[in-house]
Amino acid sequence: MASINPSSHLADVRYEIRGALTRRARELDAAGHEIIKLNIGNPARYGFETPAHLREAIAAHLHDSEAYCHEQGLDVAREAIAEQQRARGAQQVSIERIFIGNGVSELIDLSLRALLQPGDEVLLPSPDYPLWSAATILNGGTPRYYPCLAENDHLPDADEIEALVTPRTRALVLINPNNPTGANYPRALLERIVAVAARHNLLLLVDEIYDEVLYDGAVFQPLAEVAGDLPCVSFGGLSKVYRACGYRVGWLSLSGNLQRSAEYRDALQLLAALRLCANVTAQWTIPVALHGPATIRALTAPGGRLHEARRAVVEGVAASEFLAVVKPAGALYAFPQIRTDRIAAFDDETFALRLLEQESVLVVPGSSFNVPESRHLRLTLLPQPAQLREVFVRMERVLARMAEEQPRRAVA
Repeated sequence: MASINPSSHLADVRYEIRGALTRRARELDAAGHEIIKLNIGNPARYGFETPAHLREAIAAHLHDSEAYCHEQGLDVAREAIAEQQRARGAQQVSIERIFIGNGVSELIDLSLRALLQPGDEVLLPSPDYPLWSAATILNGGTPRYYPCLAENDHLPDADEIEALVTPRTRALVLINPNNPTGANYPRALLERIVAVAARHNLLLLVDEIYDEVLYDGAVFQPLAEVAGDLPCVSFGGLSKVYRACGYRVGWLSLSGNLQRSAEYRDALQLLAALRLCANVTAQWTIPVALHGPATIRALTAPGGRLHEARRAVVEGVAASEFLAVVKPAGALYAFPQIRTDRIAAFDDETFALRLLEQESVLVVPGSSFNVPESRHLRLTLLPQPAQLREVFVRMERVLARMAEEQPRRAVA
């Protein structure tokens, strides 16, 4: 019988965070190897717990969760999100311009599906979170990447972004605080980027899921406030700040001029209605989360577990003969790179596989985040600090072997 051929749209779609390396790690797990997994930002898998008041909200509203709700989400939940966005300076935000989804991932897909015609271009950061590239491609768009290089602290250059704009460019995507690099964008940079979007009539799309995961006094600047009257879609949710990935609660807020974005808002509503609604049970946690205590701060402050995990990574890189890193200012990741003066020829996928096979450590190659010729790796900060220190011992052993295998330079 003829085989079933998958869609050709998937040919350029990658998601190595849960890809071939992860499947190999499961095989090694099943064979009795204890794998240290640094591949995914899933707090509960590392012993973090969702705050008790969110669990209590679910328990209190089980009876109220048995019917479909409005396609955009529960009124009480959307009003809490709208209040948060208005308090952050977003203009023209009301519950009619809030959409709740089964995680931000679903809403990223809906936002691009509502926008793109075949061949339209979307400006994406490199490195990006690969779902953004995948959703662009699967909705008929073409990714165009602007670099966020380590030598610039993984911050983009507004002039380089503008140089990529063509007549087919429809949207400009930002991820702030950034996954995978941990960069936190200053207001002055955001103002320059907003000016580019305004000059070229681009829709701003900003992934702010890590908005409160900040270190060493870093300040989060919401893009919607800077964008003002310019249409801006801001994404947030409970997965990271509230350690509630399994609840699948995300939202988008459409801010800016009402008339300019009216048809786009209606398109979002149509798509939301086609999938009926998001998980109702978990939506009851949104008001208590946004009106309750900021429990993440104890984890990111000095002495907190995330802060100390980040310290372990920074110190591990500093002690390494082979690694360099831009110190993360936010989010749950670090993005170290291998120094060219120590290992000239380097393939990040080969290294990641060797690290897994030889030292039982699972990381994600930087090329998985749409970085050409990557010398980077993404590490999550979620494991215990002591385990992260052990990871760097193991990484150093593999890198030392690779350095020994490099061709010796001829002596003149």
